Amino acid sequence: MSNWIIYTIGFLAQLLFSGRLVLQWILSEKNKKVLTPSLFWKLSLLASFMLFVYGYLRDDFAIMLGQILTYFIYIRNLQLQGEWQKTPKLLRWFLWIFPIILVIYGHNNNTYDIEKLFRNEAIPLWLLLLGIVAQIIFTLRFVYQWIYSEKNKESSLPFGFWLLSLIGSLMILAYAILRKDPVLLIGHLMGSFIYTRNIFILKKQI
Repeated sequence: MSNWIIYTIGFLAQLLFSGRLVLQWILSEKNKKVLTPSLFWKLSLLASFMLFVYGYLRDDFAIMLGQILTYFIYIRNLQLQGEWQKTPKLLRWFLWIFPIILVIYGHNNNTYDIEKLFRNEAIPLWLLLLGIVAQIIFTLRFVYQWIYSEKNKESSLPFGFWLLSLIGSLMILAYAILRKDPVLLIGHLMGSFIYTRNIFILKKQI
């Protein structure tokens, strides 16, 4: 597949990720408190879908890992907000099994190889490990958010979510610079600013 198509998928995914943050930020600034609109989770799920495909096409395990770990948390938040049930049943089933289908398809067509992902000549092992650690930290924000939301029976974005977002984003920025990945670089530059701003908004609420 042509590089321009692959990068287009990646940039569209980052545009959706950035769009959800800008939407959440504007609503939060307007209401002087951190809000979690349902559209935030819908855009998150769509963007994660596309970025998973982007990572797959680039043979980048760090990107794929980050998306697969948060993909289902986005679905759970939509369930908590009562929005998932409004989605057509066929689409819901497809979204549930999509990551598995892609992995199985790639494996059966010899395009998906675990050893290849961990031994990508374009990514030194130390850099791959940096990307994986960054993605794990970045992903933990949603694990924390999920546990917090389950405990409170309400989908929300607490302080710990934004703090982990900022730390993980800064690490991914470093990975993007070293990996020379413009998709990750542009996405996390804007994200870092919004994460910082939400932390300040939350501190004013306390």
